[in-house]
Amino acid sequence: MRLRIDFAYDGTDFSGWAAQPGYRTVEAELSAALTTILRAEQPVRLTVAGRTDAGVHAAGAVCHADVDAQAYAALPGRSDHPPEVAAVKRLQGVLPSDVVVRSVVPAPEGFDARFSALRRRYRYRLCDDITILDPVRRRDTVVRKHPLDVEAMDAAARKLLGLNDFAAFCKKRVGATTVRTLLDYSWSRSSTGVLEATVVADAFCHSMVRALVGVVVPVGEGDRDVDWPYDVLAGGMRHPAVTVMPAHGLSLMEVVYPPDDEVAVRAREARARRD
Repeated sequence: MRLRIDFAYDGTDFSGWAAQPGYRTVEAELSAALTTILRAEQPVRLTVAGRTDAGVHAAGAVCHADVDAQAYAALPGRSDHPPEVAAVKRLQGVLPSDVVVRSVVPAPEGFDARFSALRRRYRYRLCDDITILDPVRRRDTVVRKHPLDVEAMDAAARKLLGLNDFAAFCKKRVGATTVRTLLDYSWSRSSTGVLEATVVADAFCHSMVRALVGVVVPVGEGDRDVDWPYDVLAGGMRHPAVTVMPAHGLSLMEVVYPPDDEVAVRAREARARRD
């Protein structure tokens, strides 16, 4: 049977999501925990909605796993908890404190955590005044030395919306497309004075969000005009003046899926290559 797993993590001490020999990763920790509670003979394999880099956090991550149905049904043991409740309790008993599983439920027919997703929402946090930085938030907030014009950054960001080839902001992979639909990219200053970006797209390619942040920071610092980020996009290639911003300011906040009876259709659509 296929399970949908919703979870969160502090990415500070992880080498990203993907399992790598000799490194501590979110995938390895979660797979090991599932393998333990299900008493599986082979490590449980996971498919995630968004493969985050080292240091990136997640408040609303989703993955799926195909597991033995009888092992899942047996999770409550002698308790009267349903399997989905028992699964969460047991996982939290073996997972480290920087990973929290929010729910474990049987997935609808045709569900794929990666390809069934309609959109992903990320947040990026910048502080341009060290005197207002909350030390508790130092792990998810990047500090800039110069004041930032949030209105200019917001105006520049909105020029990048829509269906485009984001090759200028992605690390290319052989055979992979860099065409994406950027649904929302906006900047605002929170009540605490910290700048927050909301970035939403149907999907993201490697380093895309941090590069999108990096292209508007020079606008906020007054070094570039508001049209420059769009010029970089139109150029179609990585620009040396665009900095890929530090990972720890980025958090995956939400993954949105269609109704259960539409997840299989969405998965088929998302697998089609876009040119």
